[in-house]
Amino acid sequence: MLSGGTTPLPAYRALGERRIVPGAQLRVLFCDDRYVPATSPASNYYQSQPLLQALALPAARVLRVRTELPLADAATDYAAQLNTLLKSSAGVGLGLLGLGPDGHTASLFNAADLERARGQLAIAVQRPDGMSGVSVTPQFLAQVSEPLFVVAGAGKDEAIRRLIAQDLSLTAWAAVQECAAVELWVQQD
Repeated sequence: MLSGGTTPLPAYRALGERRIVPGAQLRVLFCDDRYVPATSPASNYYQSQPLLQALALPAARVLRVRTELPLADAATDYAAQLNTLLKSSAGVGLGLLGLGPDGHTASLFNAADLERARGQLAIAVQRPDGMSGVSVTPQFLAQVSEPLFVVAGAGKDEAIRRLIAQDLSLTAWAAVQECAAVELWVQQD
């Protein structure tokens, strides 16, 4: 599961410059995406293109938010894709997550998002930046074998401290609290 935001982009570009031979079971999916065209620079799917092109996976092995659908339908469709993946033998191994300075992860920004996510695998969200999006939910994240927060950038010290402290009022921790284990990798400046 790939994360969006600015932190993973250099890794996606660097990996895109290599010859990669993916395993037969590899599937790529996204923790969230903005509700913009798939060709928009604001799209996490678009930003991951260097990596996806290097992997050269068949389209069926790349699960993405189909933003060409109406927003509610895009969330329902993505949830169905995730459900099919969870029912397969492949499951979800590594899941990259970001951490915003405000303590969000994926496109889960607050307690209201977490409440609406109950019983769902993916939901439509209204982001604080005024954009809409689709995000995985805590129920889905609990099925990820290796959830990994990769955090870089200024202004995140307090969110990191609260994540380590397992502060349930931090949206990111509340989103992953049901995971068997969670890793945190932080770039030191």
